[in-house]
Amino acid sequence: MNSFPSLISELLDSAEHTPIQKRPITNHSALNEAYAYPKPSSFSRGMRIDLNGISILLISGTASIDESGKSVHIGDFRAQTRRTFANITALLAAEGATWHDVVRTSCYLRDIDRDYEAFNEERTAFYSEEGLDPLPASTGIQAKLCRPELLVEIEAIAMFRSGSRGPS
Repeated sequence: MNSFPSLISELLDSAEHTPIQKRPITNHSALNEAYAYPKPSSFSRGMRIDLNGISILLISGTASIDESGKSVHIGDFRAQTRRTFANITALLAAEGATWHDVVRTSCYLRDIDRDYEAFNEERTAFYSEEGLDPLPASTGIQAKLCRPELLVEIEAIAMFRSGSRGPS
């Protein structure tokens, strides 16, 4: 099995000669937050990039949003965190990927001083349930999120060899 640096090197070597295919990622059965934005929406839930047998999933900032685009678990940081992980799981699954394919996350907390300990406990429990080893690279950032009731938002990057996995 190739290491992550080898995959990156392969990707860069082939980029010059291979067309890049990209398309949006969505899973409306799990979440749909674009209802409040002008149509067509000004962003994609994520982007799938296929390049020379490698797929890269760029999952947009994802939060505790339900299938009708409503914020859920208002005021409950732990429940919002769990729903956020569930939403990302559904977006990954829509492309034939799992958390084992995630190489990086960026985690935005509205109040990092108040919520980081609870966040890390929830994330550790989730990663343990998923059996992740190694863990994704990650950054924790305090940020004002796009909706005042949201307390956590997470972006994710996944990579895997395309083959027969997921839609292409």
